[in-house]
Amino acid sequence: MNDTRMTYTAITWQNSDGILTITLNRPDILNAFTVEMANELVDAFNRASEDDSVRAVVVTGNGRAFCAGMDLSVGGNVFGLDESLHPTIEDMHERLSDPEILNGVRDTGGRVTLAIFACKKPVIAAINGAAVGVGATMTTAMDFRLASNKARMGFVFGKLGIVPEACSTWFLPRIVGMQQALEWIYSAEIFDAQEALRGGFVKAVYPAEQLLDEAYKLARKFTDNRSPVATAFMRQMLYRNSAQSHPLEAHRVDSLAMFYTSIGDGKEGVKAFLEKRPPNYSGKASQMPFYPWTA
Repeated sequence: MNDTRMTYTAITWQNSDGILTITLNRPDILNAFTVEMANELVDAFNRASEDDSVRAVVVTGNGRAFCAGMDLSVGGNVFGLDESLHPTIEDMHERLSDPEILNGVRDTGGRVTLAIFACKKPVIAAINGAAVGVGATMTTAMDFRLASNKARMGFVFGKLGIVPEACSTWFLPRIVGMQQALEWIYSAEIFDAQEALRGGFVKAVYPAEQLLDEAYKLARKFTDNRSPVATAFMRQMLYRNSAQSHPLEAHRVDSLAMFYTSIGDGKEGVKAFLEKRPPNYSGKASQMPFYPWTA
C-alpha cells in the first residue's frame, strides 16, 4: 500500500509512547506562520485525531520562539488571500468548501484551530518563547497552555490594522473572560508569561528547561489508564455542549455518550474497579459511535 501521508517541512511529528509532539519548525525565522505551515498543521491534527497510537498531543516550537506570527516577508497578500475576490457572508455559509473560498478567502489560522477543535485527543501547548499574532491565537483552541518563563505573547492585530483570527474571538473570551480578552485585543501589547498566568491564559509557568517535561507529565496524567473513547467524548462534549443555548442539548448528547461508553469501555472500567486492578481498555477513538453529532 502506498503511503499518501503529507510530507511535513514546516513542522515535525514525533510520536513517543502515545504522546505526539508537533513542533513548529522554522527556527531561523522564529517559526513564522505560513499557508504551508497551516496546511501541515491541519493535516497533522486530522491525522492525530484518527491515529489510535496517539493518545495526546503536545505542540511546541523549535528554537527560541513558539511562533512569532505570520511571515510578513512573503510576496503578494501576506495572508495568502485572493484580492481579486469579493466574498460575502452568504459565500461563507454556502461555499465554505469551494476551492475558491477555501484557498482564497478562508483564514488559515481558523482552518488550523477548527482542526484542533475537532481533534479527539487532549492538546497541550508548550509555549517556549514568543507567541505573537497567530502564534497566540492558534493556542486558544488547545486545552491547556503551559509557558516558559521566557515566553512573550501578544494579540497584536490592532497594530497592523487587522482583526484577531483563528476563531480566537470564540475561544479567548471563554478562556479568560470578555473583559480580559478585550483588554489584550484592544491594547495589542506584548505581555510576559506572568501576565498570561495572571490573566488566566496559561495554566502554569516553568523554567525553560522544564517546560516540555511538565507538558508530557500533564499529557500522561490525562491518558494513563484512561479510555481513549471516553476521553474523546469528554473533550468534544465540553467544548460543544458548553456553547449550547439550553442544557437539554447537552442532555441529548450526554445520554447517548453515556449509553455507548457504558456498553463499551465502561464495562471494563467497572470490572477493573471492582477487581482493584488497572483497566485494559480496548475502545478506539477512531471508531467513536454517533460522532460527530454536530458540525
